[in-house]
Amino acid sequence: MKLKWTDVNDIAIALEEKHSDQDPQFVRFTDLHQWVCELEEFDDDPERSGEKVLEAIQMAWIDEHD
Repeated sequence: MKLKWTDVNDIAIALEEKHSDQDPQFVRFTDLHQWVCELEEFDDDPERSGEKVLEAIQMAWIDEHD
């Protein structure tokens, strides 16, 4: 399954699996952007993200992490 920026919950699950040692609450958006782009399943334009998308991913990841 190819992930796009709009697949917020699926991205959060993938990030939790890959970076389970990280507390998503304290991840900087620059790192979050890089980690999303590095996901094997990710297939979208890196330039299409913005603060709102990254914030939504971070919030979903926090929910997944708890």
